[in-house]
Amino acid sequence: MESDLQQKKPPYLMIAILFVGAFVSFLNNSLLNVALPSMMVDLNIKDYSTIQWLATGYMLVSGVLIPASAFLLTRFSNRRLYLTSMSIFTLGTALAAFAPNFSVLLTGRMIQAAGSSVMGPLLMNIMLVSFPREKRGTAMGVFGLVMITAPAIGPTLSGYIVEHYDWRLLFEMILPLAVITLLLAFWKFDNVMEQNKNAKLDYFSVVLSSIGFGGLLYGFSSASSDGWTDAIVLTTLIVGAIALIAFIYRQFKMDEPLLDLSVYKYPMFALGSVIAIVNAVAMFSGMILTPAYVQNVRGISPLDSGLMMLPGAIIMGIMSPITGKLFDKFGPRLLAVSGLAITGVSTYMLANLQIDSSHTFIILVYTLRMLGMSMVMMPIMTNGLNQLPTRLNPHGTAVNNTAQQVSGSIGTAVLVTIMNSVTKTEAESLMTGVDPTTMTTAAQAVLTQKALLAGIQYSFYVALGINIVALLLALFVKRVDTSNEAVKKLNQQGNTQLKAETI
Repeated sequence: MESDLQQKKPPYLMIAILFVGAFVSFLNNSLLNVALPSMMVDLNIKDYSTIQWLATGYMLVSGVLIPASAFLLTRFSNRRLYLTSMSIFTLGTALAAFAPNFSVLLTGRMIQAAGSSVMGPLLMNIMLVSFPREKRGTAMGVFGLVMITAPAIGPTLSGYIVEHYDWRLLFEMILPLAVITLLLAFWKFDNVMEQNKNAKLDYFSVVLSSIGFGGLLYGFSSASSDGWTDAIVLTTLIVGAIALIAFIYRQFKMDEPLLDLSVYKYPMFALGSVIAIVNAVAMFSGMILTPAYVQNVRGISPLDSGLMMLPGAIIMGIMSPITGKLFDKFGPRLLAVSGLAITGVSTYMLANLQIDSSHTFIILVYTLRMLGMSMVMMPIMTNGLNQLPTRLNPHGTAVNNTAQQVSGSIGTAVLVTIMNSVTKTEAESLMTGVDPTTMTTAAQAVLTQKALLAGIQYSFYVALGINIVALLLALFVKRVDTSNEAVKKLNQQGNTQLKAETI
């Protein structure tokens, strides 16, 4: 079926509708982070950990549902799946926009997350079947424009709106876009993917997946604020790890797994997935550490901080389609090695930021780092997906999305913990032999700045080490053969393997 689909002209209008839907769902992932303090005041919430659930809850629901996206994409038609998902997302957006209290707002966010969780995998899989493998780089590069740019501009957009308007506008501006794409989908959405109406859902795998991924995501996201010794953090991490191990074991024993982990038997997919995971850790950590330096060390406002990060987001958006075309022409290794080298140099420069580093220097270095990362993620992922038989595409995308979300959460928690630990140690060192009662407020502020700067610098050095690991792995990447003969042989082998597993 793959060759028949790819001989036809790609459904550009349908893909455009999907792009808008995916954009608003990805945008929602980071849209509220800057707005949370203002929402606390308006909703009369006293505890920051309570309002934080608007972001944490969204992430948890998405993390739990993404592993099930492979089954949903296989079992249901893409038209039915998109209409259902966008309807759920629109309902959640409307509920959040007009929420009279925090409970209703949180419910709306959870419903939003349930609807948006399948958007990314659905768009990616339709792109995979709509374009021949030798042109996937360009197509997936355009997909990267949505996946990378939307969450990157979220904090800047949120900061501007919160400073000049009411936080409800964050939902009210999304609502008409969601309604329009939903109406367009009713009119111009076709089925282009194969269905397996006999596919069965293993409910026990869903439970294990939910506890495993949910526990790890919650535990690591909470560790940075509550500490690694917190009883709830330790409990959720341990339970999550046990459930995840049980989930993985069960998937290898099933004829129809919820998440087919046999995708890791394909070497370029496995290598690309590992590099993408390492890159995600470095990327998400940079998005946390840089604002921490700009706002807490330099005292720059959240809005101005977001504006300083904006050129990096724009560069990533511009470069994504360009790197897609370069991937089709030169393959993944040159792009990955070059991108990771640029990322490494810029990470080293961020690790050497000083209290008096200029605004221009900060913007240029952060933008350079984003440029390097834009050259890595989509080419590496696309090359790995090119090695999979067509039937494993939904599982490949689900595995990649889940792994990156979990690794990003883990990496951020670990690096923030390192930052806090080094900051505390440095503060104690600076206070050696000093009588706190004799220190002025200004002197204490300078000491705090220096200690935090040391923590941020050390964390960036750790991120640099992670980056070097990814760079070394990228040297072993090989371009996957996408000729018609190779693709035909690959799909035949995949179908033979499927028949052998079901006998």
